Amino acid sequence: MQLPIKAISVFHVTARAGSITRAAEELSVTPSAVSQQIRALEVQLGVSLLSKKGRRVVLTEAGERYFSAINDGFERINDATQEIRGFRTVTRLTIRATPTLSNKWILPRLQSFLDGNPEIELRLDGTNEPTDFNRELVDIEIRHGDGRWPGLFVEGLTEETFIPVCAPHYAAAGSLAADEVARCNLIHSVKAQAQWPHWFKLAGVAPASQWRRLLFDRSHMAIDAAVNGMGIALESTLMSWRELSEGRLVCPVRESHPVRLTTQWIVCPTDHLRQKKVQRFLEWIRAERIIWRQEFDAGQGAGN
Repeated sequence: MQLPIKAISVFHVTARAGSITRAAEELSVTPSAVSQQIRALEVQLGVSLLSKKGRRVVLTEAGERYFSAINDGFERINDATQEIRGFRTVTRLTIRATPTLSNKWILPRLQSFLDGNPEIELRLDGTNEPTDFNRELVDIEIRHGDGRWPGLFVEGLTEETFIPVCAPHYAAAGSLAADEVARCNLIHSVKAQAQWPHWFKLAGVAPASQWRRLLFDRSHMAIDAAVNGMGIALESTLMSWRELSEGRLVCPVRESHPVRLTTQWIVCPTDHLRQKKVQRFLEWIRAERIIWRQEFDAGQGAGN
């Protein structure tokens, strides 16, 4: 029997993409053409390889075994093809993350990933909009929220510590008691999970009946406003690590009463975890997380 190479290749792309629509986009064909190739392969093999789960397709047990068996072969074929051509094609990795995490934490560290993975072309999409993995060509998202997204791989980035921060010329480090904070200009990041009422409760302080507030819908704007001396922000040391380490922000309260939360989560469909480019990014960001955590625990993060 002649091997149905085209149908096998279409199945491999579909299994890796987790979506007939995404596979069709990658192959520049129609979704019906993808479905026809997979049905033809299933007829030849005598087994069902895919099943529908809502708008997604998932591998059957036979499909999982078949994909695992052929995946390494396809990667070797791809490597050999690029080697014989004398160059490597660019592999694109698309990451979606919140604007603040993109600007304040990922971007300053990104060069080490690029240096270690020169064959990967990385696209960083900074937005708060959650990814529809069935329709969008996003490999990994780092999503803001509570971590409850059934059907997806979910891993907390790290536990964050939220403390009051301000420019040293607004208030010197450790110069205020907790009850004095309520009389200052308070900068609010309105979408943040840690809010001033929570901090005042932890500090055992009743907030003022009328607050002097400045509100932003992005945490990076709140951090920059604090750096510019506009007031005191309640912000994550994960997001403001650079400003804190450079002394542009300090914790003005003698007892910081930290709010500890995990608000950023690594999210993707489980089938994306098979992709080498995804595996490499996860290895990199986990290593960066450890480095940041060690620096923070060693006292380089403010608020310890």
